[in-house]
Amino acid sequence: MDLVEGSELFQAQSHLYKYMSSCTISMCLKCAVELGIPDIIHNHGRPIALPDLVTALEIHPSKTRFVYRLMSLLVHSGFFAATLPLDTNQEQGDHQKEEEAAYDLTPSSRLLLKDKLPCLSPFVLALLDPCLITPCLFMGKWFKGDRGTTPFESAHGMQFWEYADHNPAYNSLFNEAMACDSEMLNLVIKDCKPVFQGLGSLVDVGGGTGKFARIITETFPQLKCTVLDRPHVVANLPDTQNLKFIAGDMFQSIPSADALLLKLTLHSYSDEECLKILKKCREAIPSDGGKVIVIDIVINKNEDEHEVTETKLLIDVMRMSVATGRERSQRDWEKLFLGSGFSRYNIAPIFGLKSLIEVFP
Repeated sequence: MDLVEGSELFQAQSHLYKYMSSCTISMCLKCAVELGIPDIIHNHGRPIALPDLVTALEIHPSKTRFVYRLMSLLVHSGFFAATLPLDTNQEQGDHQKEEEAAYDLTPSSRLLLKDKLPCLSPFVLALLDPCLITPCLFMGKWFKGDRGTTPFESAHGMQFWEYADHNPAYNSLFNEAMACDSEMLNLVIKDCKPVFQGLGSLVDVGGGTGKFARIITETFPQLKCTVLDRPHVVANLPDTQNLKFIAGDMFQSIPSADALLLKLTLHSYSDEECLKILKKCREAIPSDGGKVIVIDIVINKNEDEHEVTETKLLIDVMRMSVATGRERSQRDWEKLFLGSGFSRYNIAPIFGLKSLIEVFP
């Protein structure tokens, strides 16, 4: 074995070790949210030194070194920033200087502040809950022929939506997470005026607790919005003048409206299930002037940056482990739209990882 081949093997080993250990970053991020570290730094008003952070966390000083190690990984991963003190002592070791660093927020950790909008902390806690992490451990068994339709069912003995029905605490957290994700869309919803212009009514299919529907009605008050979701999701949610909630099953019937909205709904279902939903949507809108608005991920390996594609593929496999759905390419979406009776569509990638798709009869 020559030096070049040996170097390649060690690089390959490093690559393997990185991804074998990458789940640790997710768990450290969750830990930071659970401890409230982003809020502590924000409330401090300036970069916070390690001893002050430990004091604010109400952690015993004996664990200071462990907090430092946690923060070192999160700083390296871009979730926090660290500023080193001025080097006034040439004999001071690098290790000691690093421990005296002051920690600050980055754009990523600013999205975790609980008193700021948008806040994605509930999203972190919901997606990194053991109930969603455990199915990944069952993938091998599932691929080998386990009877469960998803790794989630192999792990928990029931499908995800059934699990949510039986676990009110997690169901509440999941709905809160979806609402937080909707807050992100509030950043660009005003730029979507042409999409909602001329519409008098809209049904948010699978709209959860109505967070995005409220954002839409506040931005476009001429719209009368209805949220359709499962009975336990919309139970006891109050109607307003231009927003009401209906309990129902989108596979059975969808209320008629000028337009229907499907935000992060179709990616939870198989192609066969999506065709059923979209056919019900086609029946619920007028043939002249009606449309379906889909907000979902579109995989585009040729045009997206490497990191964006990797993120979308990670979400796709997570979707595979939890539900029957998947993330789709433009060609995949086209098959669904044309196969369910629609004639044309338009894709606008304006929501970061997500795109807004207008689908017309």
